[in-house]
Amino acid sequence: MEIDSIAKKLLFSTVRVDTELEDGSAGSGTAFILSHAHAKGSTPFIVTNRHLVEGVRRGGLVFTQTSEGKPAFGQRFQLNIDDFPAAWFVHPDPAVDLAIVPLRPLERAARDLGVQLYYHAIDSQRIPDAATVRGFDALEEVLFVGYPSGVWDQVNLVPILRRGTTATPLELDFEGHKQFLIDAAVYPGSSGSPVFVVRDDPLRPRGDAARTIWFAGVVAEVFFREEANQLVPGPVPTQSESGFIGAEMIDLGLVIKSESVRELIDAYVQKWLSD
Repeated sequence: MEIDSIAKKLLFSTVRVDTELEDGSAGSGTAFILSHAHAKGSTPFIVTNRHLVEGVRRGGLVFTQTSEGKPAFGQRFQLNIDDFPAAWFVHPDPAVDLAIVPLRPLERAARDLGVQLYYHAIDSQRIPDAATVRGFDALEEVLFVGYPSGVWDQVNLVPILRRGTTATPLELDFEGHKQFLIDAAVYPGSSGSPVFVVRDDPLRPRGDAARTIWFAGVVAEVFFREEANQLVPGPVPTQSESGFIGAEMIDLGLVIKSESVRELIDAYVQKWLSD
């Protein structure tokens, strides 16, 4: 398969996260690669949720290898990190469920083992500015990528692409925080999935030339229906935990706005430049 479209590139923008929790149970989730330009150049980062890395004994990041500049479908490389939480830089606001780690050191570790990683980073320039967000309608089509319920193509090592719509306007901060809701099937393992607003121009021929895609945010929570029909938001679990067995997901996901990802990277870069 030639990687010659936006959608195909998005298949290689994510990284599967396999974790072992402190109680010995296993979990999985989604991370993704975002490239950000700054005063010292451009740096790719792996981005995921804070709750996916905290309380983890060890974790592994799963990549596809490169062969002659193309993805080597099915050739897996897993980088295992024993002290997993210590590797991540978390958002300075503890209420913001985001964490990052620079990709370059991980690439060097892979190269030392004779492995080249294949990926397509999301450009931080795809984060919409205020003027762009004001131009969004209350209902927009969204696309998100990840490993819902741990499901993926294990043979070819590709994630699952899913569609939905915004459920609250991006121009507003849902409940007063930098977040919005999507009407989409969000399941365990979707935590950390990047969410994109996709707009097609009906006046242009079909294809990438007619499509504009914006990095809108990161899946963090899902709404559950509990007893007495009470609706409560909760972090997207990394596994089918017992606490969620009796709860019904209602296909509403909470998404942290992408501007918070940029804030986190800026905080990391500022600390790095000052060291």
